[in-house]
Amino acid sequence: MLILLILCSAISFIACAVLIRYGHAVARRYAMTPQRFHAGDVPRLGGVAVMVSCTAGWLWMLVAERFLAIRNLIPFDPPFVLGLWFVTLLALAGGLGEDVTHRLKAAWRLVFTLLAGAVAAWLLSISIPRLGIPLLDMWWAAHPWLGIALAIVAVAGLPHAFNLIDGYNGLAGLVAVICCFALAYVALLVGDRQIAAVVLVVAGATAGFLVWNYPHGLIFAGDGGAYLWGAVIALASILLVQRHEQVSPWFPMLLLVYPVLETLFSIYRKAARGQSPGVADALHFHQLIYRRIVREVFDDDESRRMLMRNNRTSPYLWGFAMLTVVPAALFWDRTLPLIAFTLLASVTYVWAYVSIVRFKVPRWVRR
Repeated sequence: MLILLILCSAISFIACAVLIRYGHAVARRYAMTPQRFHAGDVPRLGGVAVMVSCTAGWLWMLVAERFLAIRNLIPFDPPFVLGLWFVTLLALAGGLGEDVTHRLKAAWRLVFTLLAGAVAAWLLSISIPRLGIPLLDMWWAAHPWLGIALAIVAVAGLPHAFNLIDGYNGLAGLVAVICCFALAYVALLVGDRQIAAVVLVVAGATAGFLVWNYPHGLIFAGDGGAYLWGAVIALASILLVQRHEQVSPWFPMLLLVYPVLETLFSIYRKAARGQSPGVADALHFHQLIYRRIVREVFDDDESRRMLMRNNRTSPYLWGFAMLTVVPAALFWDRTLPLIAFTLLASVTYVWAYVSIVRFKVPRWVRR
């Protein structure tokens, strides 16, 4: 599997270099929005490079042992690979349409991800068979359509969750890598090399992209990259829980609680103001950190000052993500601790958000 990481990283690195060289024409059409915290015309086509790399990695797993006599012990069959690739492509297409035209409305992007979730339920037979709560599991098992519906919602929703946290250099990309490694770790513990390989391909492809993205911000993942990360990680999480009873369904919940909380809180915040959830604003958690915590940056060049603040914002959120990923990986088969840490993460998120809004952040945090 180390070969997969190296291969996908190299392909993504080269693809990003090509897009940086020839993608500025598309970047010039990128309008000023509340989410823009960079200077210059930067292509938002990193998702294309990641998709090219993932396609090569998944194809390698399919042909390496069958046709090249390279023993990798990864059970990949054509129907699974094609289903995985097609679902990922559908999710990517919705985001890429916005990255290229900057005119694709949020409702249409949601249609693409819902379609990806429905196709995943059809081609990959995904379902969430249990909730990990004994009093509900019997009732849940008696209504299997609920598990299918929840799986579709997860595949449709997580891409948008990753898109919401994709605001600064390296932020969503490194969160995706961390989540992929945690999923691969648990998958290998239960002997599922197929799921481990799927997410390691994404991790490798994202690593090649991050070389260009952080700290210099030469290319962005765009909506397409965020949708790809969300779709594949959602699929891997569902399949892991579906195939292995010892994996608690609260493991992926805690693992991904940061982007999920960001999405739910964003919907609540906009609903409270009478706005549509699709309306862009500059009040996300990472944006508040940028505006109110990462302020003491000094440089004569304004664009360089903006870049430095951009880069210093992401580590705060990486730290928050690690506080949820570590207990998720430690207690992946124990529902009660996972629920407890999920509640703790939720309370911590709300407390931190409110503290920043009310300017009650300790000074040592701002240093």
